[in-house]
Amino acid sequence: MSAASVPPTRSRLDAIVVPAARASLQRVISLSAELSVPLVLLCSRQARIDKVAERVGATFGARALIVEVPDDYPQPYDAQRTSDRKFRSLSADRSSDLSVKRNIGLLLARLRGWTKILFIDDDISQIRGQDIARLTGHLDRHPVAAMTSRYFPDNSVVCHARRLAGYRQDVFVSGAVLGVNTQHPALSFFPDIYNEDWFFFARHAAGRSLPKIGEVRQDAYEPFADPERAGREELGDLLAEGLYAMFESTPGWKFSEQLAAAGTGHWRDFKEDRLRMIDATKKALEHAQTATGSVDYPTMLRALESLRFAEKHLSAIDPDVCVEFIDGWREDERCWQKMMSDLPTTLGERDALAELGLKTWISCGYGSAGPQSDSPGYKVLSLNRTSARPEASARGWLSPVGSKPNRS
Repeated sequence: MSAASVPPTRSRLDAIVVPAARASLQRVISLSAELSVPLVLLCSRQARIDKVAERVGATFGARALIVEVPDDYPQPYDAQRTSDRKFRSLSADRSSDLSVKRNIGLLLARLRGWTKILFIDDDISQIRGQDIARLTGHLDRHPVAAMTSRYFPDNSVVCHARRLAGYRQDVFVSGAVLGVNTQHPALSFFPDIYNEDWFFFARHAAGRSLPKIGEVRQDAYEPFADPERAGREELGDLLAEGLYAMFESTPGWKFSEQLAAAGTGHWRDFKEDRLRMIDATKKALEHAQTATGSVDYPTMLRALESLRFAEKHLSAIDPDVCVEFIDGWREDERCWQKMMSDLPTTLGERDALAELGLKTWISCGYGSAGPQSDSPGYKVLSLNRTSARPEASARGWLSPVGSKPNRS
């Protein structure tokens, strides 16, 4: 069945989920209104829920659930192994709530009984409605489907340095625009590490069953502005790139066989190859600047400093630690899937958020689309600021409020 022939009733998105940290969210709010798909905006940092609600209210046809995700909100599941302190230390004490927000999106979808959601990052633009329709149709046959960003390229700092040095550097699909069929029993989670999206859809990438549907644009940024960023990315880059290299070299193998083959020897060899690659990139950058002047000198210096940070952190990673992370990821995934299968799937908005321990949220929208609206026109449906502390669920999964925090 082609994407165009999928019945509209089957192809409908239940929600667009945005892990929001920036103040300007107008593009995704307008997209939601255009598609008549409600938003779930998971806000922290510069994204203030009251200001976001004003933007939603000022956009004709928009409706949204706007949730404040506190800075100290823990991972909404008990991922003890991949959240171990040693991995954060090897990631230069990286602090990011992106995986937390994406996992909240998956859990909220499950609790609400939604079938299809679309993750969109808050720095993405130029998303075509026809591509979203195609992607949504593919979710009738695939658990996940994604888009790519070639401009601005969605790559790590090391990959940006390689591109600057004149090497060919491709772009893979990512979580920046990612459709998920939440009813699939083998869905993974987003671990708290750089390239968390690659781990989420690793099983599908390994099986060559990860559709790429269209391209989008990511806001440009300066990848070398903070040289330590490369150090914070390095463990996740090593693990994800090394894992996908195993997938590429073992077509036709079962997923479990591919993971079993990624032993200490694989990681030792891949680490050495990566160290040589980083060294070659440094030399190519220096040559490009001195021989042709094709690389801006200050940019080259910042890129070289970034590569030195990546090299420093890569050198400190023991291959056995890579094996330990992969084993821990597999165990955490089994716990996650068991937890997801035990969750209720018919909760209302208020009860679902209470179950997740999310205390401050605004439900707002246009017309009578919202569950508590009874008259036309924009209306704030609910402003919730409870202070109740939910107890651990009797179903056997750990309440996020009682979980071990996933931040330093």
